[in-house]
Amino acid sequence: MVDIRKKTWPAYFQKVLSGEKKVELRLADFECKPGDVLVLEEWNPETKTYTGRTTRKKVSYVMKTKDAPFWTKEEIEKYGYLIMQLDNE
Repeated sequence: MVDIRKKTWPAYFQKVLSGEKKVELRLADFECKPGDVLVLEEWNPETKTYTGRTTRKKVSYVMKTKDAPFWTKEEIEKYGYLIMQLDNE
């Protein structure tokens, strides 16, 4: 089991915190497997600073793909995507 720390914008952070958002889509530029813990750190893109709020979610499922248009074609070709289902730790 590994802790994986990632920035998350406030609107998405709040949805994860409330339990409304249970799936995370990320650029697959890191390793992740079931049992790992995703540590989401709220990041304000306007001030470019962390807010200090964090939440920890256990990764229960990982699917890697290359069929979603959020990053550049070069990044997608190099890394693909991670889609993670998140459960309470």
